[in-house]
Amino acid sequence: MDSKEELAKTAIRQLLRIANRYARIEKMPISIGDGMEITTREVHTIQAVGEREQMCVTDVAAHFGVTKSAASQLIAKLEKKGFVEKMPLPGNNKELQLSLTEMGWQAFRAHETFHGKDLKRLIDLLGAYPLQQIATLSVMLEAIGSIMDERLGES
Repeated sequence: MDSKEELAKTAIRQLLRIANRYARIEKMPISIGDGMEITTREVHTIQAVGEREQMCVTDVAAHFGVTKSAASQLIAKLEKKGFVEKMPLPGNNKELQLSLTEMGWQAFRAHETFHGKDLKRLIDLLGAYPLQQIATLSVMLEAIGSIMDERLGES
């Protein structure tokens, strides 16, 4: 039988493979109609902005676990492409509130359709496991995330 350490190492290798695949998926183009394509990373940012009533660049950075500079560059790219617009945040001279343009909402809806299928499949697959195992997975991922944050100097 495998020891705890061997099982942990196997789980870490599996997680690394998943992370590498996810990184590849984030770069894949998604068709949003009218011959337009954007990357998965861009559409996930559009989704985050569309799901919230108020979001600024700092919120995008925190949501995705990236630097404010990286989030700012991504938002600038989406703004240039016509998916996102920035407006002054009432009572705050430093931050700008983000909102989707009509084209941004088109991308949001296309992603909801596309992503909804994968999310439903994942929820169905995880639904076969007892709640306690799903909770354990969540706690373990949180622990891994905290170690990553420490390494990145974000703790």
